Amino acid sequence: MAPLPAPEPARLIETTASLEARKLRFEVNRVELPMGVEGSFGLIRHPGASLAVPVLDDGRLVLLRQYRFAVAARLLEFPAGTLDPGETPLSTMQRELQEEAGYSASRWDPLGAMLPCPGYSDEVIHLFLARELSLLSERPPGDDDEDLEVLLMEPAQLDEVLASGTEYLDGKSVTAWLRAKQLLGI
Repeated sequence: MAPLPAPEPARLIETTASLEARKLRFEVNRVELPMGVEGSFGLIRHPGASLAVPVLDDGRLVLLRQYRFAVAARLLEFPAGTLDPGETPLSTMQRELQEEAGYSASRWDPLGAMLPCPGYSDEVIHLFLARELSLLSERPPGDDDEDLEVLLMEPAQLDEVLASGTEYLDGKSVTAWLRAKQLLGI
């Protein structure tokens, strides 16, 4: 992946409000933008996340159908998770792949990073391709609030779902699949 452009941070004038929530913080900040304009902006501070596109040796993909309360729906997505304190993006993803999907991987290729909601969040999601998968004999416990189903799909089947609009999909999974296809040459 090519290097990303250098950041152009705004100058923080003051934080006028802040609310802590599970793993994130909402702030209202008065800032001066790089072009000199001042304004108040809401911002979600996020510790970052990781996502993997897991590919079995036979080429099938490991996906999840997961309930997401914010949209009151089950989404088709790749395993992903929030970075815990002290974790690297890769160690987070290794843990999440085991907890959510019940697999471990011996080969990890970086697919770069993505910014899912840059208009109101500083979240960065680190994307990986996970290969040489092994099914665990027992899946480690994950988060108590996770309601998910593990699915195996052929790449063409996922492409059909993407094209048809018959499933709710999240942007991070669509982006990761595009990058994985480029690396895999499909």
